[in-house]
Amino acid sequence: MRSQDNERDAGNIDAAPKHRRGRRLSAIFAQLARDAKGNISIGDIRDTLGKRSFAPLLVLFAAFNMLPLPPGASAVLGLPLLIVAAQMAFGSNRAWLPGFITQRSLSAEQFRTVTDWVIPRLIRLEEVVRPRYWPFWRKRGDRVIGIIALILSVSITLPIPFGNWLPAFATALLGLALSERDGILFAVGSVVGVASLAVVCLVVGGAGFATHAFLAWLG
Repeated sequence: MRSQDNERDAGNIDAAPKHRRGRRLSAIFAQLARDAKGNISIGDIRDTLGKRSFAPLLVLFAAFNMLPLPPGASAVLGLPLLIVAAQMAFGSNRAWLPGFITQRSLSAEQFRTVTDWVIPRLIRLEEVVRPRYWPFWRKRGDRVIGIIALILSVSITLPIPFGNWLPAFATALLGLALSERDGILFAVGSVVGVASLAVVCLVVGGAGFATHAFLAWLG
């Protein structure tokens, strides 16, 4: 009887429910890259990941915004991230994207370029990420992370030189934390997110101050 009581007590230590580990995100993205033939649209990616798979979409769209791209690209690539995060924040059960986004496509080679950059970094993170200390019950984690990601994605879409990388990185960490139910990674991603917003505010504030000073100097 005592051993059974001890087992019950041990099972109640974690407040969060048990999370059945599915396929790792790195394996999902690797299969997507292997199966890619011809052009692959955003809609194809969404459908392959599953319309309920907010976490993989969050990680993938955040990864797009971490790539070295021409100025202004984040205004376009940040939009899918913004839409997915908003749906998470409002508790949607299915990931929806408008047609003008789902119809956009990449060649198989371009998509593999993205996944070749993303997958090795995901694998390194997945070596230390695991279900632990998850502070949320059921779908609350989706909504909390959706709210944080929504705020970060707004800053990603702003036309700030090099200002989108850190918020995108924080969003990717939060998406991976949600996928694995890792409370420690959630905390790290949140800290990085706050730091990224502080950096964006400093950049915007500095630019505003410099503009004001320049206009005052002119006259």
